[in-house]
Order: sequence, then C-alpha cells, then structure tokens
Amino acid sequence: MAAQRAPGQRAGLTRQAVLEAALRLVDQEGLKALSMRRLGAELGVEAMTLYHHVPNKTALLDGMIEQVVAEAVPPAFGADTWREDLSTYAHALVAALDKHPHAVPLLLSRPAMTPRNLRTLEAVVEMLHGAGFALPRTLDILYSLTSFVVGHAAAQVGRVDGAGSLASLDPEAYPLLVAAARDAGEDAAAARFDFALDALLAGFERELAATSPAG
Repeated sequence: MAAQRAPGQRAGLTRQAVLEAALRLVDQEGLKALSMRRLGAELGVEAMTLYHHVPNKTALLDGMIEQVVAEAVPPAFGADTWREDLSTYAHALVAALDKHPHAVPLLLSRPAMTPRNLRTLEAVVEMLHGAGFALPRTLDILYSLTSFVVGHAAAQVGRVDGAGSLASLDPEAYPLLVAAARDAGEDAAAARFDFALDALLAGFERELAATSPAG
C-alpha cells in the first residue's frame, strides 16, 4: 500500500530537494530573492507545502549552510594526518564558498547547528583529539580554521583582495606597498590563502608538540 501524504505534499519532494533549490535560487539571484513563496514557485508547489520539509525560514537558511559545508566535507576524517585533513577541508570549504558567494553572509551570521553539521564538527573533534590535542584545544582549532576560511571568502566576495587596489596607488608616495602588490601578481589571493593556512597549521603543530608527553 502506498504511503499516505499529508495534504499539500508533493510526491518526490524532500528536504534535500528543497535545500538544493533554495541554494540554486540564491546562487542565481542573491539572498534578497529568497522567500518561501518564491521557492515554492521554483519547485512548482504552494509555499505552505515547503513547511512539511523545513519548519520555518530559519531552518531553511540553516539547511542552506549545511548544503555548502557538505560540499567541503571529505568522506572521512582521519584518513590522512590531522594536518592534511584540515588542509584538505579548508581548501574544499573555500572552494565551496567561492562557488556560492551569496551564501557567505549566512556563514558569518548563523551557527547553523543542524544534525548534519554537528556530526561534521564531532568528526573533526574526534580526529584532532585522537591525534593528541586536548579536547578544549580541538574547539580552538576548529573555530580558528573556520573563521579564517570564511573571513577569506568574505574578503573575496567584497573584492577586498588588497593587491589589486594597492598596485594602483601612487608608487612615489607608497613605493614599498606598490612594489609588494605588483610582485604578488594576479593570483595573490590564492597564494595568500595558502601561506596563511600553512602558518595556521604550523602553529597548531607547535602547540601539539609542546603539550605532548614527549614534548
């Protein structure tokens, strides 16, 4: 016997489909375009139908963050060294945010504590704790890394790269700034990201060495 659907539900419509459609809409038209009515129209259903899958717009926004983060999560943490895992995750997350720039403000403004995101956080903490970091320090690492990546993505969305604008300054007034910016080249943002990420990970590594029994 086929399962009965609540009034207004459409066959085949799922929470995942709703979140994917919401992210597509925001990718194309920005956050201001997102409303339950507009999203329902995109999916060919009444706005009220969406509430069978997301209880409110807050849950919808949190779910969109979940979708972006899910694009960056590797199949499993702990497959490589903790440093390689964090580096892979950071590069994948910045790539996902570059793909979905309109979602960056959401990550800056919402904790998005969905079960799926919490499982990801739990996996990172388990991986770092297993590598020897104290439990409180695992959260310090997690928040530091995420803040760095999201901050970098926000700067890119706002075109706050620095190198391009600095290179156009008066070289007589600011000779060192202009020279540094011009030497950095067109791919300065990506190189700067790698440099800062390596420095961050090296700091975590020094912390681990200093606090380990053999350290």
